[in-house]
Amino acid sequence: MNKYIRLIFIFVALVTGVASATSIPEGTILEAMPAKLETQYALSAVPTSLRSKATVYLLNPQKGYELSRQGTSGVACLVQRMQWEFADFRNDIYYPVCYDAAGTMYLRIIMDAAALRAQGMEATALKLEIEKRLRDKTYEPPKKFGLSYMIGPIMRTKGPPDMQVSTMAMPHLMFYAPYLKNEDIGAMPNLADPATLVYPFVDQHGVPEQSYIIQLIGATEKAQIMRDEKPLIDALCAWRDLLCLSPGGHH
Repeated sequence: MNKYIRLIFIFVALVTGVASATSIPEGTILEAMPAKLETQYALSAVPTSLRSKATVYLLNPQKGYELSRQGTSGVACLVQRMQWEFADFRNDIYYPVCYDAAGTMYLRIIMDAAALRAQGMEATALKLEIEKRLRDKTYEPPKKFGLSYMIGPIMRTKGPPDMQVSTMAMPHLMFYAPYLKNEDIGAMPNLADPATLVYPFVDQHGVPEQSYIIQLIGATEKAQIMRDEKPLIDALCAWRDLLCLSPGGHH
């Protein structure tokens, strides 16, 4: 009897475990956030006055982003859970971001990348695929000015001063500036020196098409955001400890 039971377990493992043997390595599989928390986190990226009319997408790790709420303002929000530019599938990237109507390309890339990851595409192949679509103009940079809102209270991704993944409080705005360089605007940012980041500078997200002028939120406004969003900060920390901020503002 034990022999037959063992054979059944082997068969079940072969049928149900094929994907796990050939897809995303253990430790990099994305975990779905509670829908209410993810919605609140996504909307924290924009000012409170814009939230009621914003579109919200939630991540289904098995499929990609799915429409949760249709808005009317042209602003669309989500929580980004990967950075395809680094060709590294992690399970600890979290940052809320909202794009206006002009930023459709950027939103589409994020959503397509999530879908490709869910379908089992390997990280390096995914990066090459997105870059190919940029070259063949499947994705075209904005043709008019616009901005992305990232004024949420916390984000976990690569950032200053050492460009290592950490949880930080760095609310900011990103103005679309495809192909722009810091020398074009006379900016000389030094990620190790916060004083050089107070004024606008250019940040390129992997490819020239994804260049933005970054404007950090002022200290007074940032402090107000942190006070207003304290319930969200606490809820995120309670859900996953790596989203807890240390007293110094990093984790």
